[in-house]
Amino acid sequence: MSARFLRGLAVAIVPALVVLAARAWLVEPITVSSDSMAPAIDEGSVVLLYKPAVPAELVRRGVVVAFTDPEDGRPTIKRVIAVEGQVVAIRDAELYVDGQHVSEPLIDHSRIDATYFGPVTVPAGEIFVLGDNRGVSIDSRDYGAVPLAAVRGIIMTGRH
Repeated sequence: MSARFLRGLAVAIVPALVVLAARAWLVEPITVSSDSMAPAIDEGSVVLLYKPAVPAELVRRGVVVAFTDPEDGRPTIKRVIAVEGQVVAIRDAELYVDGQHVSEPLIDHSRIDATYFGPVTVPAGEIFVLGDNRGVSIDSRDYGAVPLAAVRGIIMTGRH
């Protein structure tokens, strides 16, 4: 084989390998399969899952994460509402963390009026997640807090 051919082959293969490596270890496109995160993320949207080496280091209140659903093992996307040690409650559709009201401009509170939950304390090493579309979302209110070890990564979205 000629050196020119080998260089051409390298020019074609190296970028493809870089893209495959980035997808495997850094960023992965995911198609959203439910409307539980509407209006921030609509069903059918394609979002990017950022997969840092230690996703738990980036997990904080307000971040949207992908994790393995504890009930069916499928990938799931929800918003982190509270982290370990925090107390979560919903009173008449309004969210409270550690007794403080949390402003949630993306939530249509009129659709979930008269909703009550908790208070519950998030266990060590776990997070409490909720869908933005609370009326249809199956989330930590149903299956409890999610282990940080189940977090696959952070969803890259412009709306928080």
